[in-house]
Amino acid sequence: MIRFVLAIFGGIFTFLTLALAVIALSIGAIFWIYGQDLPSHDALQSYRPEMISRIYSSEGRIIDEFARERRLYAPADEIPELVKHAFISAEDKNFYTHAGYDVRGIGAAVVEAVRTRGQTLRGASTIPQQVAKNMFLSGDRKIERKVKEVILASRLVDSMSKDKILEIYLNEIFLGQNSYGVAAAAQTYFNKPLDQIDAAEAAILASMPKAPSDYHPVREYDRLLERRNYVLQEMHQNGYLSDDEYNVAFAEPIRSVQGGDFPAFRQTLPPRDYFTDEIRRQLSHDFGEEEFFTGGYAIRATIDPEMQALAATALRHRLEWFDRNLGSWRGTGVTLPAETLDDETAWREALRSAPVPRDITLEHKWVPAVVLGVADQSLTLGIEGVTSDDVRGNSVPRADIQWLRGDFHDNFTKGDVILVREVTGDSDGAFLNWSVRQVPEVEGAFMAMDVNNGRVIAMQGGFSYQHSVFNRATQAQRQPGSSFKPFVYASALDSGYTPATIVVDAPIEIDTPDGVWRPKNSSNKYYGPTPLRTGIEQSRNLMTIRLAREVGMDVVAEYAERFGVYDDMGPYLANALGSEETTLFKMVSAYAMFANGGERVEPTLVDRVQDRNGRTVYRHDDRICADCYDGNLPRGESPIIVSNRQRVMNAITAYQLTSMMQGVVQRGTASGVVNLPVPTAGKTGTTNDARDAWFVGFTSNIVAGCYIGYDNPRPMMGGRGYGGTLCGPAFQEFMTQAVKKFGGGDFDLPPGGHFIKIDRFTGARLPDDASGANVVAEYFRDGEEPIFGVSFDGGFAMGSNLPLYEEAAQAQGQTQVTTSTGETTTIGPRADFGTLSSGGLY
Repeated sequence: MIRFVLAIFGGIFTFLTLALAVIALSIGAIFWIYGQDLPSHDALQSYRPEMISRIYSSEGRIIDEFARERRLYAPADEIPELVKHAFISAEDKNFYTHAGYDVRGIGAAVVEAVRTRGQTLRGASTIPQQVAKNMFLSGDRKIERKVKEVILASRLVDSMSKDKILEIYLNEIFLGQNSYGVAAAAQTYFNKPLDQIDAAEAAILASMPKAPSDYHPVREYDRLLERRNYVLQEMHQNGYLSDDEYNVAFAEPIRSVQGGDFPAFRQTLPPRDYFTDEIRRQLSHDFGEEEFFTGGYAIRATIDPEMQALAATALRHRLEWFDRNLGSWRGTGVTLPAETLDDETAWREALRSAPVPRDITLEHKWVPAVVLGVADQSLTLGIEGVTSDDVRGNSVPRADIQWLRGDFHDNFTKGDVILVREVTGDSDGAFLNWSVRQVPEVEGAFMAMDVNNGRVIAMQGGFSYQHSVFNRATQAQRQPGSSFKPFVYASALDSGYTPATIVVDAPIEIDTPDGVWRPKNSSNKYYGPTPLRTGIEQSRNLMTIRLAREVGMDVVAEYAERFGVYDDMGPYLANALGSEETTLFKMVSAYAMFANGGERVEPTLVDRVQDRNGRTVYRHDDRICADCYDGNLPRGESPIIVSNRQRVMNAITAYQLTSMMQGVVQRGTASGVVNLPVPTAGKTGTTNDARDAWFVGFTSNIVAGCYIGYDNPRPMMGGRGYGGTLCGPAFQEFMTQAVKKFGGGDFDLPPGGHFIKIDRFTGARLPDDASGANVVAEYFRDGEEPIFGVSFDGGFAMGSNLPLYEEAAQAQGQTQVTTSTGETTTIGPRADFGTLSSGGLY
């Protein structure tokens, strides 16, 4: 009997031993099979997560950020122990003792799955397992994935330290609200750096990995509170929190950015604008879009925030002035549903979602509003951010729309979403009334840069970035009109002509495949033999064409390409008048080379780019500092900076051209509009029928340019808009403040020349003591004297019966008419191809 019992027990033992051996072999086989095609965990040794690329102002402040996944990488030694303990308590309390997987946890998960017949599937994943899954595997809930997860987790623990695994986990994990990693999440939920969050906040972050969408701090407040308190209890039980620390944290309510307890980090940044978006566009081209959005670059922009605000204001002032002179109301085109208008909560919620710009400040910030009532003498509004008991009220008086044709009923309808701003008293700043505003249909751009190093200090690519992201400073291809003429004159001055050279201002006929082209001056008058100086000051089209023919359009084109205005300019005479399209960015950059004496500058929006490790991968200023590291440099003496810039034009030519362009401001097409306390030069530009209006000008330090025109080109102001009247005031407004900050002085006088006084109307040489309105001192190269009595006609004959000055107006059939405002103006004859060239007017 005993033998029988022993035999039975022996058989059972043998069976169990064999069964266990078979199970062990089977498990081993399974792990061996699944372990064959797993990705190499060695990739984590060179872990390179996606990170935010940030743009900093010249003052070092964050002004924008771009990312696919919003992640701020925090090394292990910069993550507070409190945060580590919260996640370990919530996710893997045995983290520092297990081999990458928790056998008890896996067993409990299996028992739970069997008990519920697969209805309840517990994760039981350790932190190494979660890292393995997040980095190498899919998220499906299959036994195969779990097996692979365990294998990879054990390999990770064998190949790297637990602290390194925890660092990767805390930087990689998704915590909701497009936040990846604990550093980004702390900023998203609390607008705090990691080292400033408390135990309750750390527990909130540790609650998120389970299901971020299920623990929203506002929508799922109670659920998140329960989960947070559970994490705090685990931290307390694991010895990470003392009794007092636990009690204090447990009693804290949930406070978050989403609940309005902290300002959002994005609110501390300025609204995204044309400047930072252009940096994004350029660096995405240089580095690759994927690399830019994930590379974690630190980008030091050249932007001067003060100047950027001034540029936006100056451009907006001119665009709004133009728009209000038209007297037409367009509004935003957005209307709220009628059923929301009688319920304040409903219309406020709907207004909050209205797709209208909120980035406009002009005197005061423009805010969205909905029309709630239309009366004869007032407009009743619901204004975003303005409560019903606000002392400023919510109505617009009839006097506010005197600039509009029609009354309130003609222009507004209940439910319309519009933009409004405060009107305040000039003397005391007291609130007067609300004023209706609209984004102008006409658009434009403004840009300013340092003439010596190419640093762009301001760029405004339109009225509102949120209204239209199209950057008209860099993307709009427009005809520069007469603002191109300085390049024609530069090529002539470098070819042996002087400011006193006489060129005939007379009618021209040119045969083209489309017929006879008869370009004209803006005044529709001809002035006969005229010095180059007067030609550019008064923007004479016919002189420019004759000069271009004399010099050769191939030479003019080569100059335009050398200055970067065009990549490949067509050598056609009409292009001498600015008929070929370019951008404001290129024109301003080219004018900078006039201002600095003819040396090449490469325009840049970025001073420096550093990668995620702090290594400089791009630096704009590559000038040589001869003694920056000289320890014996005398105190107070600045180091010597050696310029290695390429010369693009003769220095004397640059000075002569700059002097002539000063005449444009002093007595030419920009006189009466531009008047700065420092020497200023520039050139207006207007294309046919005023489809494009330009002004580009400069001091010895700053160059700035403005362009205005409809995105779909058409005449402005009935064809009577000019670069001087439309863009000139924007330049004046901006530069008035810019010269206060950056200064300005006389333009550098290059050696190798001498002054001779001439008559600017006839080009005749005058005595050294001559004075008067017609006297100008021109700078000539040494050994070069003005040649008198010689006129250049560009190969176009000038008839002896040439009509000049007033006689020309009668010869061309001009008539005087009275406008709708009672003013008298002169108009030319009916236009045909001969009078409608594609070149500039002035």
